[in-house]
Amino acid sequence: MKYWTKLTHQQQDAIITKALQGNINYNNGGSLGVPASTLDDKVFYAEAPFLRDAPLLRAYVSNPNHIGCHTLGDSEPFFNGTQQLEREVISLLSEDMLHAEPDSCDGYIAAGGTEANMQAVWIYRNYFQQAMQAQAGSIALLASQDTHYSVAKASNVFGIDLFYVKTDFASRKIIPGELHQTIQQAIANGKKYFIVIANMATTMFGSVDDISLYERTLQQYGVPFKIHVDGAFGGFIYPVSEPANQLDFSNPAVNSITLDAHKMLQAPYGTGIFLIRKGWMQYAQTKEATYVHGTDITLSGSRSGTNAIAIWMILHTYGYHGWLEKIQKLLFRTDWCCKALDTNNIRYYRHPKMNIIAIRAADMDKSIAAKYFLVPDTHGENPHWYKIVVMDHVDIDRLDVLVKDITAFKK
Repeated sequence: MKYWTKLTHQQQDAIITKALQGNINYNNGGSLGVPASTLDDKVFYAEAPFLRDAPLLRAYVSNPNHIGCHTLGDSEPFFNGTQQLEREVISLLSEDMLHAEPDSCDGYIAAGGTEANMQAVWIYRNYFQQAMQAQAGSIALLASQDTHYSVAKASNVFGIDLFYVKTDFASRKIIPGELHQTIQQAIANGKKYFIVIANMATTMFGSVDDISLYERTLQQYGVPFKIHVDGAFGGFIYPVSEPANQLDFSNPAVNSITLDAHKMLQAPYGTGIFLIRKGWMQYAQTKEATYVHGTDITLSGSRSGTNAIAIWMILHTYGYHGWLEKIQKLLFRTDWCCKALDTNNIRYYRHPKMNIIAIRAADMDKSIAAKYFLVPDTHGENPHWYKIVVMDHVDIDRLDVLVKDITAFKK
């Protein structure tokens, strides 16, 4: 696939209708062994006239279950039709957005970026245990201090110690000396295998990790490691704004990637995406799921196929070039805001290819942050930063009023 195309509403409707027809039809009386049905028709009336022009809502009512990983081959046959749309999403994103070779990646639509990050940790923990006979206590999670809290959650759930690497306060870059010190500490604590979480835009700052720094440094210590990229925020922006980046599948060091469609793609919540090179999903196979065709291989198990359809619709509404134009518009607004902050000597951090601006808390009154719903780096007494996220609804007029308020406070 290169590059994905723009489709009209009528074209999308026809494709989704055909996909739904390829799924099980509960109303024909033939599905006696499946513990599922359409949404309750006493509550969700399937014959409502407005559904004729709303393919996504029709999909919700039909209630497809996308349990399993459909890029592997065997899946539940009851939902073959809509599973194909999920496969298209995985192919589109891994190949056109993240430069994977054709048919070289597996993946699925997860419940969010948190699940996708945990899926990666689960797979690599199992890989080290099964392929290298590693003990859980000898495996380390390695990530920057700006990494999303889902990594701490994965550490807790999978029983793997997490080691944070300090970042520079102003640049938000990983400090090389601190990385060496952190790895040395982990090794001294008995760690022999490393799972690295590299950030393609941190949630608070939009900062991007230098993946080659992780790779070079760990190679110096001669320890086995696997690298997962958390692109939950930046995955739909950074590959477009910085096409020659090192955080996609064109880099052999990158083994898996998280995306999150319910952020920049504005999909419904519960639409994270997990992508991984072929040959690795097997380490998460739950063989005990014998009644599931192809068994289960995901953390979430049963999940709504409609979320995959929502992502498919959004991507094909824009097409590749339409998406590029949208991202350029958001970056233009972000550039404008940064110039205005510079003019008024308001301190901030911003990665030049991202749409997040983190303003120094010392340059802003808390009442202004509350007025504009700006998010602090901590909800404690003394935050250091408040962030602006330039989304579709954040236009230059709104940014102008915010900058004027901050400037008035400083004076």
